[in-house]
Order: sequence, then C-alpha cells, then structure tokens
Amino acid sequence: MNPVRLIIGIALAGPLAACGSVVPPASIGRPAAGPPASAFMRSGPLMGMDARHLIQQFGTPRLDIRESTMRKLQFANGRCVLDAYLYAPGRGKEPVVTHVDARTPAGTDLDPGACAANLHAK
Repeated sequence: MNPVRLIIGIALAGPLAACGSVVPPASIGRPAAGPPASAFMRSGPLMGMDARHLIQQFGTPRLDIRESTMRKLQFANGRCVLDAYLYAPGRGKEPVVTHVDARTPAGTDLDPGACAANLHAK
C-alpha cells in the first residue's frame, strides 16, 4: 500500500469515526400538548365568555385575529381598547376568554373591568 494513502486514510478515519458516534434522537415529532387553557384561567371580567357573547356585549370587534389555537378580539371606542384572548378549554370545545388586556388609546394600562363598562356605555 502506498504510504501517502495510508497517512491520508488514518488522518481521515478519526474525524469520520466521530461522525458515526452521533446518536439520533429516539423520536422526532410534534411536541406534547400542554395543559388545557382552563388551567390558566383567572377570575375576572369577561373570563370564560365565548366570542358570541363578547360580540353581543360590545358589537363588532375592531380586530378579529385567528391563529391555530388562539383567537384575539379587540374592541375600542376612542376611550379605551380591550383585547380579549380566547383559547379552547379542551379539544373540540368552544374557545373562551382566558386573558384580557385593556389600555387607553395612548397605551396606558387600564383596569379591564372599567374598560368593559366604558365600552358598554358607547
């Protein structure tokens, strides 16, 4: 055997052998589902309401954003802006409000209950 080939073969064998020691993960797939949205619900104004009830109370939302597991409805009247985040409490269930944010049009935080009352007073 050619001594140059032998040296090149030995030089390449080390790094290539290291590649063979990489063990692929046992399973690659979708991450496990987390806890249902109901696990994160707090008490407060609008919590647990569905979109139909929100629209009955506040009228047509200014924004209606839908993603795979979340829906955001935004209501505003010039005095306050209310964002309601709806998640399904379980597979096949109607999404309900699990979080609410409220602010002035300038961006100052407001109490969501006060903003909801303000939106009723249109």
